[in-house]
Amino acid sequence: MAKQKLPIQAFDNKKFLHSHKGRILRVMAEFLEPENRFEKYDVQDTLAFFGSARTVPLEKSKRQLAALKRKKVVDKKALKRAKMDYEMSMYYEDAVLLSQKLAQWTKDTCGGFAISSGGGPGMMEAANKGAKLGGVPSIGLNINLPFEQAPNPYISEELNFEFYYFFIRKYWFLYTAKAIIAFPGGFGTLDEMMEVLTLVQTKKVEKDMAIVLYGEKYWKNVINFDYLVDSGTIDEADLELFHFSKTVDDAFIYIVSKLEKLIEKRRKNDLLRYRRLIVED
Repeated sequence: MAKQKLPIQAFDNKKFLHSHKGRILRVMAEFLEPENRFEKYDVQDTLAFFGSARTVPLEKSKRQLAALKRKKVVDKKALKRAKMDYEMSMYYEDAVLLSQKLAQWTKDTCGGFAISSGGGPGMMEAANKGAKLGGVPSIGLNINLPFEQAPNPYISEELNFEFYYFFIRKYWFLYTAKAIIAFPGGFGTLDEMMEVLTLVQTKKVEKDMAIVLYGEKYWKNVINFDYLVDSGTIDEADLELFHFSKTVDDAFIYIVSKLEKLIEKRRKNDLLRYRRLIVED
């Protein structure tokens, strides 16, 4: 008599796990697996970079612009787009440099800060590239999309994540973050930045955290913050929740000043705990 085939166990039933009823298990997996990996690789604090997936490196934008100008008949719309890509590519280079400077600073001070990004191309790639050049863990919190979002090559292999759910991805962006640096971006960047500001404004997040909007001209053109104050939809004090930066040096100095206060606070807390242990013994 042939041996009866055993049924599939529930945790191995891929059809069920990928069904509507299995959604809560998929959400839990996206919550627990990154937590397990962060603990394994001792990732506690991160500096998170937001920004457009569409921004290209400076050299690439230069080549694209030069190729268009060489054509006998130039498409004015395409030329305008190429010129804007060239202008925006400066932000890519700034993100690489800022990420690298922060990485080198954290190595020199033993601050223990990793660099995180959305894991894709553009500004995310720039942040991860700077982290790799600076020699610190380079985290990619990638999202599964039908376009744009293949992981960039500068992410540390063991810290390369792939999410399906945006809200879990954003949770892991913010949970470990001690600084948020928002470079110019589109809907996704606006969504991430505004959610962070909302959580801080409403005190759902109360930890010490530097929030930088990099590219003051861009952000003030995209969002009229002063009009929000004039309209009474936010308080003037809400403008103090974040800091505009025009240069890498300005952003670096602001972020480091915030992080140094955090490090000093932790040292004092560690000393107090040590003293309590001595007294109790």
